[in-house]
Amino acid sequence: MPDDTSPEQPGDVPIDAGGADAGGAEPWDRATQAVPADTGAGDATQAVPADTTRSMASAATPPVGTPVAAAGAAAAAGPGGGPGGRARSSSQRAWVIALVAVAVLILGSGIALAVTAGGGPKKTPSGAAPNIPVVTTTSPSGPVCPLTGLPAPGGQVPQRPALAVKIDDYPQARPQSGLAQADIVFDEPVEGLITRFAAVFQCQSPTLVGPIRSARAVDLQILDQLSRPILVHVGGIDPVLSMLRSGNLLDYDLRTHGSIVQTVPGRYAPYDTYISAAAGWGLDPGYKTPPAALFSYSTTTPSGTPTTSIHIPFSGTNDVHWTWSASSGRWLLSYGGVPALVAGGGQISTTNIVVQRVHVTYGPWLENDVGGLEVQSQLTGSGPLTVLRNGVAITGTWQRASLHDPTTLIASDGSPIALDPGQTWVEIVPTTVAMTTTPATPATTTQP
Repeated sequence: MPDDTSPEQPGDVPIDAGGADAGGAEPWDRATQAVPADTGAGDATQAVPADTTRSMASAATPPVGTPVAAAGAAAAAGPGGGPGGRARSSSQRAWVIALVAVAVLILGSGIALAVTAGGGPKKTPSGAAPNIPVVTTTSPSGPVCPLTGLPAPGGQVPQRPALAVKIDDYPQARPQSGLAQADIVFDEPVEGLITRFAAVFQCQSPTLVGPIRSARAVDLQILDQLSRPILVHVGGIDPVLSMLRSGNLLDYDLRTHGSIVQTVPGRYAPYDTYISAAAGWGLDPGYKTPPAALFSYSTTTPSGTPTTSIHIPFSGTNDVHWTWSASSGRWLLSYGGVPALVAGGGQISTTNIVVQRVHVTYGPWLENDVGGLEVQSQLTGSGPLTVLRNGVAITGTWQRASLHDPTTLIASDGSPIALDPGQTWVEIVPTTVAMTTTPATPATTTQP
């Protein structure tokens, strides 16, 4: 039986960024995990079994705890009504009056129709409100996707929860699959300030998502605001797995659900674990509650600074550049000036970028054998914010009262910031990382 506790790969830190051979089999992850002897002390000294993030092609499936199910969301009922009663009369005179009234109504309807056809004022058709409330400046013709604000495919929001998949962003993991179909992508810093993605799907269902890697402590803080989503990952250190099982999400570790794993020709361990989104939702087929909207959306661009790019230098391997493309109306992702591609071709792009500046601490757990400590990002409270949409940057503050509350985006003037309907990338950036924006005028730098 293969070793089921293979740890995080030492190459997953910037020190070793250029040493791996993408054309051959990757070495197993080499993390050392530790459980703190005293949670108040802040340091861990005793080693415990390590993280499993290897290839799933022949992985063993040790048992894990049963996820704790939170209470389901209450369904909202739309308004309804029926026709009122009608008074009747038996007299012939009453019938005559009624017939005349009908004739008048028919004539009036014909006149109204003629006015409408001739370009006069039009009324918005009445109908049931979308079952997922999203703020827009235009009235959608039907339901909208809760996590993008776009019209729902086929005019109906899919009856399924948010599905979050942990995707690697180390150079050997690129190009990834499925990112273009995600509703929201959270870019989270982990040990060594490399980053990993929590890609969230709801309205679209890509046939291939990955490569999938292990969970981190920040995943609970990110996903707790998504109305009890399904989380799919491959292993994690014991303290993190314990946190996930007690969180407001459904935790599915592919070590115990390896039957849904797909392997991709030409991909090598630990970058060869993929699933389809449909298989992810199939882990809990009876769970059909869509998430509540996380952000508000508007087709009207808020007042902001015209901006051409933003640079977030997490690390040498994750040197993030987003550049505005006026021709496509999207932000394009590069790493160190090299375009970031999706599997099958094309550059990674998005409609909105939400940059949350957050306070981070490190430890008490080790995530790899070169001393990488667990990154603890503080995603409640408030902090500096930059929102990029439609070629402008809006600065302000992000606010979140508790893990169960959504993150609100507030502009510097106190008004709420609405996103453009479409995909959103959330960049979780430590306040120690200098972030540079390039407006239409000379560049400015946000110092740590």
